[in-house]
Amino acid sequence: MNAPLQEHRFPCDACGSDMRFAPGEDRLVCDHCGNTAPIEGLGRASAAIREIDYSAGLAGLDAAEIEETRVLNCTNCGAAVEFDAAIHAAECPFCAAPYVTDTGINRHIKPRALLPFALTEREAKEAMNRWLGRLWFAPGGLQDYARKGRRMEGIYVPYWTYDAQTKSRYSGQRGTVYYETQTVMRDGKRQQVQVQKVRWTPASGRVARFFDDVLVLASTSLPKRFTDALAPWDLSALEPYAPEVLAGFRAEAYTVDLDDGLTEARAYMDRVIERDVKFDIGGDRQRIHRIDTDVSAITFKHILLPVWMAAYKYRGRTFRFVVNGRTGSVQGERPWSAWKIAFAVIVGALIAAAVGYFAAQR
Repeated sequence: MNAPLQEHRFPCDACGSDMRFAPGEDRLVCDHCGNTAPIEGLGRASAAIREIDYSAGLAGLDAAEIEETRVLNCTNCGAAVEFDAAIHAAECPFCAAPYVTDTGINRHIKPRALLPFALTEREAKEAMNRWLGRLWFAPGGLQDYARKGRRMEGIYVPYWTYDAQTKSRYSGQRGTVYYETQTVMRDGKRQQVQVQKVRWTPASGRVARFFDDVLVLASTSLPKRFTDALAPWDLSALEPYAPEVLAGFRAEAYTVDLDDGLTEARAYMDRVIERDVKFDIGGDRQRIHRIDTDVSAITFKHILLPVWMAAYKYRGRTFRFVVNGRTGSVQGERPWSAWKIAFAVIVGALIAAAVGYFAAQR
């Protein structure tokens, strides 16, 4: 199905300049003249955010569920970030690689919901600087550079959420721990000891669980250990997608397909189901021989979550830091200073030598 190219602009009705979303304020603000405009319905959404049937998503959605946007694909890290058509030179917010833009058209499933930014850029940078300050062995030059460096980028990162009903049949064994008294020889003497043993009995049964909003990162541009560590996300606060909330920010296009995302979601579901089975078997030990799971009523959403991001090039290396745009949680590449580590080793050796000397004197 053909989908129209989506370009959203929100001119100020006072001066004509572009307005941007003000984090935590639920309104648009003009940086040029200070004029503000409310975003209707934000924070007061009464209608539930509708899920999309997974089978329909694979078979193909109609034009109402599809949009086209201009994106730039970074050849260094693989990020696909939306760009304004008027931009001709830029730097990738994910890896700081410089390039001249050659925007292409990205056709994708529309976001169904998002979490608006709650932290401003200043608050996010303060959180990052506090995190850097706790890294004792980080290069001082990088810390200073980050504190004085350019502004952080506000990025809406794509995720999939999956709902599913599961019913599982299992077979295995329940282990009950018991002890036997045995006589053993130790140091030429007979001694009685308690020996632990396990009595195994067959076990089988059924478990069922409904999974709601299993979250899967739909991007490969950031290390997953960074984004996983930014959790938890308050998905109960999701708002229906509104273009106004993206004004002044960038949005990353998803690069993990819908079916690949479900594969990762199923792996998470299987781990939870295995835990449920062990709990259902009971006893002191559990052995699982087989689990057969029927999955039905699979639905999904494409959502956007807010991340403040900074990528700094320092002495030939790129260091990336991400801040949860709602909670201020920080993750990033941990830099190491060779001279600080060497200094700490030397000081530690001197202290150890001094302690040894005084101990010998005593």
